[in-house]
Amino acid sequence: MVLAFDENNGRGRAAISRMPSMIALRVGSAFKTVVAATLLGCASGSALLAQEISVYPGGKNGVYDVGATATWSIETKGDSAVVTDLKYELKTGGLTVSRSGLLTLSEGKTSFAASFDHPGWLLLEVTGKNAAGQEIKAAGGALFSPRKIEPAIPPPADFDAFWKAKLEELAAVPMNPVLIEEKSGRDGVESWLVQLDNIRGSRIHGVLARPVKGGRLPALLIVQWAGVYTLEKDWALNRAAQGWLTLNIQAHDLPAIGPKSFYDDQFSGPLKNYWAIGNEDKETSYFLRMYLSCYRAADYLAIRPDWDGRVLVVTGGSQGGLQAILTAALHPKITGAVAVVPAGCDQSGPEVGRDPGWPKWYNEIAGKDPARVKTACRYYDIVNFASRVHCPVFVGVGLIDITCPAPGVFAGANRLAGPTEIMVMPLGDHQRQHQDGDARAEAWLTALQAGRHPEAK
Repeated sequence: MVLAFDENNGRGRAAISRMPSMIALRVGSAFKTVVAATLLGCASGSALLAQEISVYPGGKNGVYDVGATATWSIETKGDSAVVTDLKYELKTGGLTVSRSGLLTLSEGKTSFAASFDHPGWLLLEVTGKNAAGQEIKAAGGALFSPRKIEPAIPPPADFDAFWKAKLEELAAVPMNPVLIEEKSGRDGVESWLVQLDNIRGSRIHGVLARPVKGGRLPALLIVQWAGVYTLEKDWALNRAAQGWLTLNIQAHDLPAIGPKSFYDDQFSGPLKNYWAIGNEDKETSYFLRMYLSCYRAADYLAIRPDWDGRVLVVTGGSQGGLQAILTAALHPKITGAVAVVPAGCDQSGPEVGRDPGWPKWYNEIAGKDPARVKTACRYYDIVNFASRVHCPVFVGVGLIDITCPAPGVFAGANRLAGPTEIMVMPLGDHQRQHQDGDARAEAWLTALQAGRHPEAK
């Protein structure tokens, strides 16, 4: 329950709850960066003006103990006099509007405060109109005791048995690797197009790269964010230039590299809304093939004679973050994972008033039996894989991310069984303001490549 609301009050101070040993909670530092949607409007008889709304978290980070008062500073940029109809909505769990109303500016500024009586997330959404009557908006988030956020519901009783059976089904399919040399165009790096067989006649496609010099190497599996698109060779080549044996795989059974028009046609045709294909049954979910492709790709790296036998890391963001945690849960040889704004978490979140993370299967029920969808999605919810992960994991969380909301990510990350660092990016939505998180992810990859934990001195 939201305990208190106070529009137009002063700034408050944030408190970070203490973390358990072996687990760190970090907060990004880019607090002065504007978080806003900016639209250009032309006031009658004047030059083109930019009106902008910005919301900044109180204190330093937007993370509080339960019962503390969260604060936000709200500012307008440009000519604040022409920003009109300034409204707010405060949402608990990013899902339920607990209060809404008007905001009053004083010299282009105001503030807002609220508190929360149990572990969770408040999302403050602010909208207004610029001189041209166009809507401009921004958002601010606050987390309360996030390390105490629990999954919405437990995993299915046969969760482990189901995935054991699927891995057995995959093991019955020969890998049949096919490599085609692909000129890297870069000194000191060699590359190939790779194809591996997967379940039920499907295939895995990727780009393999490695430094020309060097024998046995640490291995890195790169998994992709959502969408249907070609892989860029540089995604694998850049890592190979850093000394990794690198495999970057497509999320789909499509050629690794090709013209944009081909992937656009797939996305608007047979793969339109691919995330909802087959989601009424755990046996037919589109993500079954995708999840097993991650396992097989890791397996392929692990059997290569040029793998060093020590370091096997998986990394990705969004849908790639989903796949990174999933791979670390299923494959015993994964030694570290990096997942920025991971998708797939807390699919049953609406059961406890939380907006689920993409692909939000709970809501993908048009023309389907809702009960079957909600049952099937539990087998693919990353929250239910997290406790099976024992290697070190870095997780980046955007405080105003409505695609992969923070409470669901924490519900999963809190169950990771190995050393874990969860970094809150206070101004981060799903795509922007990740500078601090990206920098920390790179530090993790550098440490993991050397075979050490990033926090080790």
